[in-house]
Amino acid sequence: PLLEAVQALMSCIYDELEFDPEATTVATPVLQVLADKRGVCQDFAHLMLSCLRSQGLAARYVSGYLLTHPPAGQPRMVGADASHAWVSVYCPELEGGRWVDFDPTNNLLPDAQHITLAWGRDFADVSPLRGVILGGDAHELDVAVTVTPLTEGGDGDVQPAADSKGASAVRTPSGPRS
Repeated sequence: PLLEAVQALMSCIYDELEFDPEATTVATPVLQVLADKRGVCQDFAHLMLSCLRSQGLAARYVSGYLLTHPPAGQPRMVGADASHAWVSVYCPELEGGRWVDFDPTNNLLPDAQHITLAWGRDFADVSPLRGVILGGDAHELDVAVTVTPLTEGGDGDVQPAADSKGASAVRTPSGPRS
């Protein structure tokens, strides 16, 4: 029942909110997002976290990236080309208990197209940039990424997948992998 309830919450947030990259900032409160019914992935995730935690559930904010070019026949996900956020919920009812991810921005359970970089209580725990900036108040953070799958040759070389354009290849060291 827990997984079904969390999935229903995720779908409700997806249906009720509109993705709008101009609607909010990192400082926009969840109540404002709820009132305006618009925001970005971090807002969708924070709203879902608030709902889950209000019910006493263990939930964490996940930050990462999405595959930029989806596999053939699959739609491009909202949040590709930039950092992305989703939610992870602890499900003790699963064998041994485990964390399950939910992406309310795209209304789906994350898979290999979601690349986790960090998780924490909220955006502040996993901010891609932290520090002090001296100067005027006109600074703005802009994040853009391209995530391309790589294929591995028999010699240990890693190459861009055949359909990748402009991707960089990474050579891996020879020897056993862990």
